[in-house]
Amino acid sequence: MKEIQSVQMWNNGQAVEATILNAYAVNVTLGTAATFWWGLLDESKVVLTQGNLNMTGEDYTKWGANDQYAWEFIAKSLNLTIVGDYVPPMPEKVEIPAETINSILADLRQDAPIDEIVTE
Repeated sequence: MKEIQSVQMWNNGQAVEATILNAYAVNVTLGTAATFWWGLLDESKVVLTQGNLNMTGEDYTKWGANDQYAWEFIAKSLNLTIVGDYVPPMPEKVEIPAETINSILADLRQDAPIDEIVTE
């Protein structure tokens, strides 16, 4: 997935903003052509719109093994600007109070059989 310059659109009666481009090859005829599925997603990764693009001729030949070329082909075809790779947000750090950790550790006696620890 790639981050794109945001695109305003209308979806189900609401103004929405696409910020992510997702794409993958759905059909490749070796030496001839490729068909890509593409989707524009919002920041929650909800698909706002989608479609297919065909790559043939010189574009297919230039693609080779260079996936960046395919991304640029898709973006150019859709009149989008890629601003970088999509990096998912990091989950919020959960702080566990020391008292809770100490309480759990105290309950786990080193000499207790595992079945006793699990069933307590």
